[in-house]
Amino acid sequence: MVPLDYVKKVNPMGFAIQFRDFLLKTNMLALALAVVIGAAVNDVVNSIVKDILGTVFDVFVPKAGWDALNVDVWRFKFRFGNLAPVLIKFCIVAFVVFVITKIFIRQAPPPPTKVCNACKEGNHPEATRCKFCTSELPPTPPPPPAEAPKPAA
Repeated sequence: MVPLDYVKKVNPMGFAIQFRDFLLKTNMLALALAVVIGAAVNDVVNSIVKDILGTVFDVFVPKAGWDALNVDVWRFKFRFGNLAPVLIKFCIVAFVVFVITKIFIRQAPPPPTKVCNACKEGNHPEATRCKFCTSELPPTPPPPPAEAPKPAA
């Protein structure tokens, strides 16, 4: 139970400012936008899978349908007919998401590193000692001087 003295000391304007900071500093707005965009991308991916790729893969459906794919072993009946379409749809959705990711998201190149001669681990280019084995690193050569622009003839 919260004592009444504490409730009286709460500054409503300060509380509103703290709430605003919580929403902005903890990236709650970015998370909410990501959920909305994710739902829209989900609709697009499902439409691609169902309307475009699904028609292609319908050719491979057995004539009796997926439900006919059952295997009886002793007293057990394995219903692969229920599992097969789910696995195929998962693979198709994963492939479409992979292609979309490759198209729109480019990975940043890795930062430059200086390789230690002793342990072969990467270190910051300006480091003088290896952070893994503490051996001395060779000095980094200075960058080549920029060429002066040639005068116009």
